[in-house]
Amino acid sequence: MTANEGTNSRRRSLHPVVVMLAVLVLAAAITHVVGAGHFTRLDGRVVPGSYHPMSKLDGLSTLLAPPAVHGAPVKAAGLLSILTSVPEGLLKNARLIFLVLMVGGMFGVLRKTGAIDAAADHLVGRASGHVHLVMASIMIVLALGSTFLGFISEYLVLIPIAVLVGERLGYGPLFAVAVVGVAAKIGYTTSVTNPYALIVAQPIAGVPIFSGLWLRLILFLSFISIGIIYVIFRLKPDRNREITTTEAIGSKFSLRQKLVLSSLLLAGGLLIWGCTTYKWGATDISAFYIALALAFAVLGGLPAPKAADAFVEGLNSMMLAALLIGLAGAVQVLLQQSHVLDTLIFAATRLIHGHSRALTANGIMATEMLLGVAIPSTAGKAAVSMPILAPIAHLSGVSGQTTVLAFILGNGLTNMITPTSGMLLAYLAAARVGFGEWIRFVAPLFLLLLLMSGAVLAIAPHIGY
Repeated sequence: MTANEGTNSRRRSLHPVVVMLAVLVLAAAITHVVGAGHFTRLDGRVVPGSYHPMSKLDGLSTLLAPPAVHGAPVKAAGLLSILTSVPEGLLKNARLIFLVLMVGGMFGVLRKTGAIDAAADHLVGRASGHVHLVMASIMIVLALGSTFLGFISEYLVLIPIAVLVGERLGYGPLFAVAVVGVAAKIGYTTSVTNPYALIVAQPIAGVPIFSGLWLRLILFLSFISIGIIYVIFRLKPDRNREITTTEAIGSKFSLRQKLVLSSLLLAGGLLIWGCTTYKWGATDISAFYIALALAFAVLGGLPAPKAADAFVEGLNSMMLAALLIGLAGAVQVLLQQSHVLDTLIFAATRLIHGHSRALTANGIMATEMLLGVAIPSTAGKAAVSMPILAPIAHLSGVSGQTTVLAFILGNGLTNMITPTSGMLLAYLAAARVGFGEWIRFVAPLFLLLLLMSGAVLAIAPHIGY
């Protein structure tokens, strides 16, 4: 991409903060239109049939009123509520925000060692004439980690690396989000054995954990094949840039750079081990990235002041992603404070009830997609929606397996495009890709996968799934 093209692209795309502020204002407007209500919850799970409406103050009188506090009458969001929801959203998603910042700091130190640039040059030299094969191989590996182990946040560190590789191959920043993001999102959408989705959803639906994987595996193989073909043929290198391979092939790694890269590969294995064996959360992974940054500085021979500067520069590169994640949390805060989220769930379940099995299964997927805008968390969404949707599905003749399939498909598809997905925003911010640019790229793929998902859900009840 030339300088003028890059400038024009940025002018055409709305700033991501502007997009999130618009979503926040829309969420506030919804609190004035939708009535308040509440489900009883037991151990964090909604009790079916426990919904009851609540009185709520709305209209002009609430616009300048102070935010609602616990025990006070429920109110629609006002101007002060919108403002206070931003810091509350930052606090709500603090663990994820710290994770994103630590990824940036760690990558800043890694980049300063020169190891990652040397590796990118070497890869480009080796990939000369086989770029599409490299893209496909990377996407397959990442999708496998996502669909079997539930990796999403762990891939954030790969975005800056993929940006460097894309630049050397003649692609723009969209290359990184397309290769990493599409693979990860497709893996999560099919969730063959994704523990974050299935461990919560399947017991509520009354089916054994990880059961019914044969259909999810078929969907994974189909979706990732389509995703790879789509990315390869949709992404076009900049014709004004040439791939220089002479220097790349002849580049040599220093001993320190080899040690840094070896430790990076070892760290990937340790991360998988820690997440699967000890169930590391965002705080644990953040601490791991801090330790990794220290290891890179020592192995790379960086003086302490230079390593510290690199870490801070890396933090700065992720500040936009951190802010966007906080704004996404603010949307959830507004809907929860005004008690309209449960009303939306109740209304959606009433629309589903009483229809044919095919329509019910697709209705569950549609409901999960809508809820995904307000509740990006997979486990949180399962705990809120599945106790209500599973009994409705059962009464309509839809099995627990199909209900879970509808849940994971709706959950994954929404998180591919929703501006309230903190991790999607982090991916885009790390690659310096606008939300509008991403939507224009991924929309045709999203629609195709949505149609395929709807067709599978219409067939699944009739094949005994």
